[in-house]
Amino acid sequence: MKEGAIRTGIYPNYLVEVGVGDAEAEEKVRAAFQTIFFDPEENFCHRTDEDAWCMVDTGNIDARTEGMSYGMMMCVQMDRQDIFDKLWNFTDRYMRLREGPFAGYFAWSVRLDGKHNAEGPAPDGEEYFAMALFMASARWGDGEGIFNYSAEAREILRHAVHQHEITPGGQPMWDPETLLIRFVPGMMISDPSYHLPHFYDLFAEKANEEDREFWRKAAAASRAYIAKSAHPVTGLSPEYAAYDGQMVLLFRKPWEYYSDAYRVAENIALDHIWFGAHPEEDAVNTRLQDFFAGEDMENLWAYKLDGTPQEEPAMHPTAIRAVLGAASVCSESVHRLRFMREFAQLPLRKGKRRYYDNCLYFFCLMMLTGHYRIYR
Repeated sequence: MKEGAIRTGIYPNYLVEVGVGDAEAEEKVRAAFQTIFFDPEENFCHRTDEDAWCMVDTGNIDARTEGMSYGMMMCVQMDRQDIFDKLWNFTDRYMRLREGPFAGYFAWSVRLDGKHNAEGPAPDGEEYFAMALFMASARWGDGEGIFNYSAEAREILRHAVHQHEITPGGQPMWDPETLLIRFVPGMMISDPSYHLPHFYDLFAEKANEEDREFWRKAAAASRAYIAKSAHPVTGLSPEYAAYDGQMVLLFRKPWEYYSDAYRVAENIALDHIWFGAHPEEDAVNTRLQDFFAGEDMENLWAYKLDGTPQEEPAMHPTAIRAVLGAASVCSESVHRLRFMREFAQLPLRKGKRRYYDNCLYFFCLMMLTGHYRIYR
């Protein structure tokens, strides 16, 4: 079985297979980061305070734990502690919940001035915060207060696993029986795109000692869940699913393969790069590329899991194209070079919906160029 970077320390530039050399790959990553954080028209990083910045969901004009934690991961990968600390300052100052059953979690959506749109958390933000903080500790060392990165990460994970023991009325983010991440605390369903087994394997090294076995088991449970919840022919994953992997529809939306679900392919690819081959997981990306090879990539839709287009255009077509490129790192599809070639020519999205597309684009770009690395 192919070993991952956790053992080899090797992070290939996969795009060299389609003619993108290391120097060009380096420039692509630099330019994309510059656009996301500093471009006068196309950035989506807002300066709320001199020392507190936030990532803006440009489609909804708010700051979300998803985007904040993504921005922090981008910064730790790009060695930008200055921006990382500003994002973490905003997160602690304006998003951290300090009382009630959710104390210790973070409000998943706030306005750009920090006022809350919601008083509950979203687990995908918490797991990314923890991983970004652990990596910040490894790259830059721990400081004091909220900049004691590793202590903050461990505390986030302690709440995620033990909130029901810590706070009256609290609910953990992981189901204690199945060890699967919940869509939100207290809701007994999951979201396949939340499953990050490659993070959990690292949490098993870094979390509080008493929880390390939990994270080892959670990684195995999530890898099995990712494979189980994806369609056996198309590889399409549902946005939301029960603990048995069966699709669940929420929010009166009939869409099955839609925005959240695009992240599954990207997550499988990063798991492969960091921790090596997992055949049942990797096969999902092979099936996904085989399915989309027959689709018109200029006219993408929401899809039923069996591949039937629904009467709703894809809200984030750049994100779909990006994750199909990333899928090539572990796909055995005859189309894998085609999707990498198309990714190499794909620009960042412009306009109102650029936030989500360009977050996924940047993560996929880092994967495909060897820049998305483990720091431990």
